[in-house]
Amino acid sequence: MSGLEHQMSRRAMIGGMAAGATFLGFPLRQLLAMEGTSHAPKAEHVILFWNGGGMSHIDTWDPKPGRPTQGEFEAIETSVPGIQLSEIFPNLAKQMHHCSLIRSIAGTQGAHGRATYNLQTSYNQSGNLIHPGFGSIVTHEKEKMGDLPAYVSISGRAPRAGYLGQSCEAYFVGGPGDKDPYLSFPEGITQERGNARLDRLARFNKRFATGNRNEALKATQTSINDAVRLMRSPALQAFELDKVPTATLNRYGDTAFGRGALVAKQLVETGVRFVQVNRGGFDTHSQNFPAMRNHGEVMDPALASLIEDLAESGKLEKTLVIMLSEFGRTPRINMNAGRDHYPAVFSCFVAGGGTAAGQV
Repeated sequence: MSGLEHQMSRRAMIGGMAAGATFLGFPLRQLLAMEGTSHAPKAEHVILFWNGGGMSHIDTWDPKPGRPTQGEFEAIETSVPGIQLSEIFPNLAKQMHHCSLIRSIAGTQGAHGRATYNLQTSYNQSGNLIHPGFGSIVTHEKEKMGDLPAYVSISGRAPRAGYLGQSCEAYFVGGPGDKDPYLSFPEGITQERGNARLDRLARFNKRFATGNRNEALKATQTSINDAVRLMRSPALQAFELDKVPTATLNRYGDTAFGRGALVAKQLVETGVRFVQVNRGGFDTHSQNFPAMRNHGEVMDPALASLIEDLAESGKLEKTLVIMLSEFGRTPRINMNAGRDHYPAVFSCFVAGGGTAAGQV
């Protein structure tokens, strides 16, 4: 039986990645076609931590203790016997029984832009077509839950929806926990007066659009309708952290990444289908080890706390958590104490959503 007929084998993954148009080894359209054929799907939500720049897999998910490629970090034991992580993840190591690692992703692109496009859409870039990102595809395929946008991108832009249209675009959050100034009326405008303005705008737009088949008008109206619905929804508080206990915020880390993880948790608990949390600074051609130690100090408490909390609440079973980068970095350490681009084989972190836990 082939990997496509049964399970994702290492050989199927590497072969699929070499063919392009894949997500973690399988062509995306085949993954969608296979939904529910081997087991009942469980994931209702996705949290994707996108680490832009090409994160070193050797200094995170795939340590090489005792080898020339090891670098400055030691491998540490985890809650799963036989699985080790880099020492920069001491808290996450205690949650490894909820998580798994894929250490055999084979990419085809070594430039940031092309590799990012390939990993986030499953296609290579085309001059005349914009392919939708994974968040847009999830939004298109899964029914929306509640008033909040189905797809939210935090601390950075997500891939475009392409031919799937405006309704599948990501809602952008700049600073996690900050209120969006565009979702409230300007200072001095009362709620009553603001609502009256919105009603007049709706009537004007309806008259203008009558008999006009311009698709751009439909996309604009979709954006307006979504914004107004969001402005008036009590679920909007899922974007805010004012009521989060200080102890919880400190446990995740009072950083942009820690706040982003907390907001992502609140959003999926409120029904958001896909949340992408963006973090950069991983293009470590020089001084790789102090940079990765700093990244670990920020990412470790947030990711470990998120996994622990989702598991305790029972939400992890329905939420797929992924940490991924556009490629890995070379085993060889260069003369600047850095690692260079390495798409040949790299790793990612997964947890929840019905995936097998405690596996490599």
